[in-house]
Amino acid sequence: MSKRAGWNDILEQLYQGSWNAPLGRFRSPYAFRGHASASHDLRTSLARLTAGRDPQRLELALLRNFRKYAHAQTHAPADTLSIWHWLAVGQHHGLPTRLLDWTYSPLVALHFAAGQPHLSREDGVIWCVNFVEANKLLPRRLRRILDAEHSETLTIEMLDEFDSLRAFDRLARRPFVVFIEPPSLDARMLNQFALFSLMPGPGSELASWFDAHPALWRRIVVPADAKWEIRDKLDQANINERTLFPGLDGLSRWLERYYQDATAVDRERRTSDAPLPVDERRPSPVGRARSARTQIAARRR
Repeated sequence: MSKRAGWNDILEQLYQGSWNAPLGRFRSPYAFRGHASASHDLRTSLARLTAGRDPQRLELALLRNFRKYAHAQTHAPADTLSIWHWLAVGQHHGLPTRLLDWTYSPLVALHFAAGQPHLSREDGVIWCVNFVEANKLLPRRLRRILDAEHSETLTIEMLDEFDSLRAFDRLARRPFVVFIEPPSLDARMLNQFALFSLMPGPGSELASWFDAHPALWRRIVVPADAKWEIRDKLDQANINERTLFPGLDGLSRWLERYYQDATAVDRERRTSDAPLPVDERRPSPVGRARSARTQIAARRR
């Protein structure tokens, strides 16, 4: 049986390829995205919402209504903010969009891959994408913008050249992926060292782009049996809910997890995963009647 990856193995994988010879520095060209379940896919929140429906129509409706109801909470006149600003603000606050969250920090991604105790018995995953090499596949117009700014990532100000999503979508016939540094909306975005990925078309799938460019990405599995070790070491490195989600909510989430009994969480999970006895899977007629009466009483309350 091969040895399961631990803390040191995962760190080595995360920092693989970070040496930049021309600079003589360790500057990774990768963006990272972590998730606590390895079964999680790379669909955007918009793609999940629009399954089976017209994604372009729904995207426009979501953004139009978000702008209408959110403008009072912005710090600038709503008509002065570009569609790219609204897209970033919406993504940051949970609006379904075509954007995906990434980070420059491999340790922040590792936090998200190991940070949910209720998924402690599932393998986590971290996706790593070489955005520097991905830039070489961008449409010429976007490459010119990056070259002019001497940058490897776009900002929403650089995208202001495109006054609509449709104008951006017409840049190329082939799918491409560009990474955007969002505006520093709050401390959470700063502390998470945030990036967004953007593709043309609200229905574009990053997984398909991955299939076409296998040399530009890798997938690191975070074994379930390494998660508690990783969590404890990330806590000591000050990578946790308290720092990544500044405020009382993040503090409370960190304290709850920090003082959890790891053995109790695993024991509870094993119990919940255990199959029910046969006589409990199919309640008797008496049990069904009793259950129905309980539901009716609950509705009355």
